[in-house]
Amino acid sequence: MTVLRLDGVSKHFGAIHALDDVSLSLSAGEVVGLMGDNGAGKSTLVKIVAGNFRPTQGRLYLKDRETVFHGPLDARQNGIEIVYQDLALCDNLTAAVNVFLGRELTRRFGPFRIVDYAAMNRRAAELFKALRSETRPKDLVKSMSGGQRQAVAIARTRLSNADIVLMDEPTAAISVRQVAEVLALIRELKSHGVAVVLISHRMPDVFSVADRVVVLRRGRVVANKATQATSPEEVTGLITGAIDHA
Repeated sequence: MTVLRLDGVSKHFGAIHALDDVSLSLSAGEVVGLMGDNGAGKSTLVKIVAGNFRPTQGRLYLKDRETVFHGPLDARQNGIEIVYQDLALCDNLTAAVNVFLGRELTRRFGPFRIVDYAAMNRRAAELFKALRSETRPKDLVKSMSGGQRQAVAIARTRLSNADIVLMDEPTAAISVRQVAEVLALIRELKSHGVAVVLISHRMPDVFSVADRVVVLRRGRVVANKATQATSPEEVTGLITGAIDHA
C-alpha cells in the first residue's frame, strides 16, 4: 500500500529553486535511501514531508488522500515522524523521559496530576524490547553510545505508531558497531510495516537496508531505482553529475 506520494513538488526560495518537479512514492514497510550532494534538495524535501515547509507547487498525498500540512504537528498527527541528525535529546534526562518528552504520562494524586515515571519506564522498556535494543529506560542519555541514542529517538517515533519515519544521517559520526545497531533498528521498523526515508551519504548503509534509492541533483530526481538494479558506482556518478540520469 502506498502511504506517501509526492506529485510534481517544487519549492522556491525567491530565485533559488531548491526542488523542481519532484515526484515519488513510498510504500508501507519500504526503506528508501535518499541520496545527493550537499544542496541537492534532500533536507528541503524531508521538511516538506514533515510539515516544516509548504511546497510552492505540487501535491502531497497520504494513502491516496491529498493532504496539506500547516505545520510539523499536522504531519505528526498524520503519522509522520522525523529523527533529526542531532536527535534532539536531553543529555541530563533518562531514556524513558526523553521518549515521552512533551507527551509525559501522568496520574492523579488527590487534586493534582503528577508525572508517572514508573509507567513511562515500563512503556519505554516495551518499546526498546520491540526494537531489539539493549537500551535501558532509566539510563541517562549522556552515558549512552551513538547507537543507543538513536534507539531512544526511534522509540519516540514508535510511541505514536508512526506510518512514516524520516531519518536524517542516522549513522554519521558513530562507530562501526553502532552503525550496525542503527541499521538493525531500521530493519525492525521495516518489519513492523513502517515506511522509512533514510537520508545518508554512506553508500554501504543505504545499500545494506534500502529497497530503493532516490538520487537528487540540483533539486531534481535523477534516479529512482530498486537497490538491486543499481550500484554504488552508478549512484556516485549520478550524485556528481558524471552520469546524467538513470
